[in-house]
Amino acid sequence: MDFNVKKLASDAGVFFSRAMQFTEEKLGQAEKTELDAHFENLLARADCTKNWTEKILRQTEVLLQPNPSARVEEFLYEKLDRKVPSRVTNGELLAQYMTEAANDFGPGTPYGKTLIKVGETQRRLGAAERDFIHSASLNFLTPLRNFLEGDWRTISKERRILQNRRLDLDACKARLKKAKAAEAKAALWSDEVEKAEHELRLTQTEFDRQAEVTRLLLEGISSTHVNHLRCLHEFVESQTNYYAQCYQYMLELQKQLGRFSGTFVGNAESTSPPTAATSPPAVGAATLPAVPTIPVVPTIVGVPNTVAEGVLNPNEVKPPASGTRKARVLYDYEAADSTELALLADEMITVYSLPGMDPDWLIGERGNQKGKVPVTYLELLS
Repeated sequence: MDFNVKKLASDAGVFFSRAMQFTEEKLGQAEKTELDAHFENLLARADCTKNWTEKILRQTEVLLQPNPSARVEEFLYEKLDRKVPSRVTNGELLAQYMTEAANDFGPGTPYGKTLIKVGETQRRLGAAERDFIHSASLNFLTPLRNFLEGDWRTISKERRILQNRRLDLDACKARLKKAKAAEAKAALWSDEVEKAEHELRLTQTEFDRQAEVTRLLLEGISSTHVNHLRCLHEFVESQTNYYAQCYQYMLELQKQLGRFSGTFVGNAESTSPPTAATSPPAVGAATLPAVPTIPVVPTIVGVPNTVAEGVLNPNEVKPPASGTRKARVLYDYEAADSTELALLADEMITVYSLPGMDPDWLIGERGNQKGKVPVTYLELLS
């Protein structure tokens, strides 16, 4: 009991001494032990690392999960050391709605078929987003969070201890200074001087030891930067793969929609494609001239109709005698096979039609190259 009382009294005395020293320093009435310039630079670098790591961590969390309520929920699960439940991504939810809508509208209708195709792509995009979020959280957010909740807490704790050791040291210096001033007036204070010098040596040793411990931790910030640099590279790699996947999925969807664009032309309830003589412009190309103005190669008796037979040899196709038309390419197009002509946006090509050919496709020529091209990718010029 007496030991506990004495310890509490001693702790209270130390706290009071530190408080007095700190207050007098703020008022400019006491001297303060200054750290060397290198140590101060280490402290500033550590504070800078902590502040920017917090900002990057928070903003990356916003990037990966824009919904603040969902972020709060995930934070609570982490604090409770429980697994965060799997959450449906926006793309997957959109895919679900599109599929359900297609079933209501009729999966065999043009609109229903397209909803199913777009919904499937949205599902793939949502799955890619889920993989990206998981990879970024594991390889980037977790190391940043571990630094703030682990290494930085240790550094902060040792810095507080160092601050207390410095206050103790400066308080001992102040007591020794007062004792020496009193000694000059009376020899009775010699014991007080000796006691103050002994306390000063002890506090100086403790301060030096704590300064070395803190210095080593602060110098470890360099290793933290190296680790975070590696994690940043992994984050960029994950993000690159994610956007590359999304781009590939959208290219495939665009090609599918271009390939089946004939389902959007004419009467949506018709079971057969409209003829070239009555076909209106495709959706998205309302300002383009009508297909009937495209020159058509006449059918020659005795020559097989390669288009009707489903086989097109571009080398056997001849432009119509009545002339051809020029067209400007609106979008890049990747040829699906040897019968199609790959296109680059903004280039000029020559186009014409063939008897029995799908009205949503034309024959395109560029130099010695020729092949089928989708009308929706072209702006026909007069």
